[in-house]
Amino acid sequence: MGPQFVRFNEVEAFSLVAGVEARPLFGEAAMVNLIEFSPGATVPTHSHPHEQLGIVLRGMQALVVDGVARELGPMEGYVLPGEVEHSAYCGPDGATVIDIFCPVREDYRERWEGSDSASE
Repeated sequence: MGPQFVRFNEVEAFSLVAGVEARPLFGEAAMVNLIEFSPGATVPTHSHPHEQLGIVLRGMQALVVDGVARELGPMEGYVLPGEVEHSAYCGPDGATVIDIFCPVREDYRERWEGSDSASE
């Protein structure tokens, strides 16, 4: 894989869950997602083998781990080791978040490539 350069506003989004859209960038061993949460959107409890790091750029995103909600605002970040069960919700103004996964989430690649958004 060679160098890639993108404008995230030109990367077509795919839906993660209702009210949560991702714009991915895939590398060989890691990936980045620019996530847009609609106001009040939630992500149900789940886990995955991937390490997940993130930064909140706008709004508030709460991560719930072991029943404890951690509300994160702009310029606050997190690291979730693989297999940690977590859920998320955002505030009334929605949120913009950068998520980084290592290794690449092939399930996300398949969903993105299978959507109309990746056909460009």
